[in-house]
Amino acid sequence: MHMSDALLSPAVGGAMLAVSAGAIALAVKKTAGLHLDNAAAGGQTEFGQTSFASKIPLMGVMGAFIFAGQMINFTIPGTGSSGHIGGGVLLAAVLGAWPALITLASVLLIQCLFFADGGLLAYGCNVFNMGVTSCLLAYTFIYKPITRNSVNQKTITLGSILAVVAGLQVGAFCVTLETAVSGITELPFGLFVLAMQPIHLAIGLVEGIVTAVVLCYIHTVRPGLLVEALENRPETAIPSRFTLKKVIISIAILAVITAAGLSLFASAYPDGLEWSMERTAGTAELEREGAVYDAAAGVVEKTAFMPDYGFKSASPDGGGAAGTASAGLVGSLITVVFIAALGFAIYALRRKRKTA
Repeated sequence: MHMSDALLSPAVGGAMLAVSAGAIALAVKKTAGLHLDNAAAGGQTEFGQTSFASKIPLMGVMGAFIFAGQMINFTIPGTGSSGHIGGGVLLAAVLGAWPALITLASVLLIQCLFFADGGLLAYGCNVFNMGVTSCLLAYTFIYKPITRNSVNQKTITLGSILAVVAGLQVGAFCVTLETAVSGITELPFGLFVLAMQPIHLAIGLVEGIVTAVVLCYIHTVRPGLLVEALENRPETAIPSRFTLKKVIISIAILAVITAAGLSLFASAYPDGLEWSMERTAGTAELEREGAVYDAAAGVVEKTAFMPDYGFKSASPDGGGAAGTASAGLVGSLITVVFIAALGFAIYALRRKRKTA
């Protein structure tokens, strides 16, 4: 559901950039402040570090897994459409709502700048539609109430499916609203809504099941992680089969398999947004002219070294399977490094201010 710049007016794109920047800034403050408070209260992990510092690698590998997962479009039977996971609820259930928003916003920025997936002007909309709606709204008001009193496979599955579906429905509606306010006449609001909501309901059901499977696995090997995210405090003394280090390694392996292997089997059908645009406007490619659009496109053209997840200088298919696998691995690695660097920078800055 990555929006392109052509779906927005500069005013709407700029306003949503400001809104999402504010949400990310608040997420940084909440994340660092929360975990430093926990550290001051004596919260330690098996790594001998404070809770936030020990979870930064987890943020990195979870971000890499979501990056890789978003490369895999799954077919929606009988529609000629496809979808991919957004990952917001999954991230929030493992990391907590605020760290999840930072992680997903990082993934979307890397996709935009290095792989030309989603426009730079549309970045704020994409963060809001895919991140704020799922990490802050769906997780907080649907998943948490369902699982708060009893974290087990049944509540995890129910909470995951309902939260993902709700978050995706709100996000899809936001897309139609943003295009309407932008005055995109090719996409009449009523017709666009009638196309967007049903197809993203189907996509949400599939993502909800995927989310539930991953969370049930994590609950089996390290249940304290999910409890910590729910209660905003260091892990309780819940018996675990895996150490946190083993959980991180297992997710990293899953990310590599997804990026380099499963991504090769992605559906060739248009995703839910493109499919809805084709049914509404007759095309999934809209064009806009103007200095703002040219400037945003110019930045991405210079920074995107693997546009459309393929080799830039290769054939029109970006190098085929080799290009896709390489993009998945490179993107996942960049995601880990970027999020880890960002996390430790936040940690160091907040720790310095705390002791000043």
